[in-house]
Amino acid sequence: MTTTSSITIPEDFTAHLLSSTRILALLGAGLSASSGLPTFRGAGGIWRSNDATSLATPEAFHANPSLVWQFYSYRRHQALKALPNAAHYALAALARKRPHGDFLTISQNVDGLSQRAGHKRGREGGLELLHGSLFETRCVGFECDFVDEEDLRDPIVEALRLDDDGEDISSAEVPLKEVEVEDLPHCPKCGEELLRPGVVWFGESLPSKTLRRVDEWMSDKKGIDLLIVIGTSAQVYPAAGYIASARARGARVAVVNTERPDQEASRLEDGDWFFQGDAAVIVPKMLQPVTESIEVPTEKL
Repeated sequence: MTTTSSITIPEDFTAHLLSSTRILALLGAGLSASSGLPTFRGAGGIWRSNDATSLATPEAFHANPSLVWQFYSYRRHQALKALPNAAHYALAALARKRPHGDFLTISQNVDGLSQRAGHKRGREGGLELLHGSLFETRCVGFECDFVDEEDLRDPIVEALRLDDDGEDISSAEVPLKEVEVEDLPHCPKCGEELLRPGVVWFGESLPSKTLRRVDEWMSDKKGIDLLIVIGTSAQVYPAAGYIASARARGARVAVVNTERPDQEASRLEDGDWFFQGDAAVIVPKMLQPVTESIEVPTEKL
């Protein structure tokens, strides 16, 4: 494991960080790896015998809402068992140090760990969720506008309760209980339709409000001084386009990842900084000149 003492932060990065007026962060699943959560597209991408991506579609929910809800209930449960790591807390601390919209964070993660570390969503804390959240629920009814942005119930309904002392239902060898549709989460507003997880499924558009806020922030005439890319290869658009857009607005780029990708795929250029290793170790040390010391709880608050 990488230790804090083994990391050297270049002086020119620290100087640039301290002189930066506007900072953008782009977050991926690697940020949460130290919290024990597998990356969605990497190891752990199979749930039972299903490719996890095959369960993340509107069609899958329509065909078998019970199976899809059991998959997402399992993911919610695992995320709630995990704790935010030091990188989550460091980014939240940076947001508090930049209270006037000078720090924007675009997260591709749905695990809720940034929010649990105190990183506020929207204009208050600058955290924008590109792919939604496991802990947001919304009604599937066409005429119902119910949305709950922070539904932390575990289980969300009794029929989806998981037993921590029992077997792991992510394994296809473990029988999956039958859950009737009437026992799944239903909308408290209309009282008729099902609730669904507030994540962006394959085939769906990204949230327009989020995209609009990001575009407004990035197009500000004050430009962008620094982009920090953490735990993502940024190969999928629009995330991939944000790196080029930030550069066009004047940003220098710092990348934190466990493996060094090839130059072309990573979009690294001369003058960029690359930090290889555990984000939970590296990010707090990178940001310490601004955030100073941070406290990381070792158990759930």
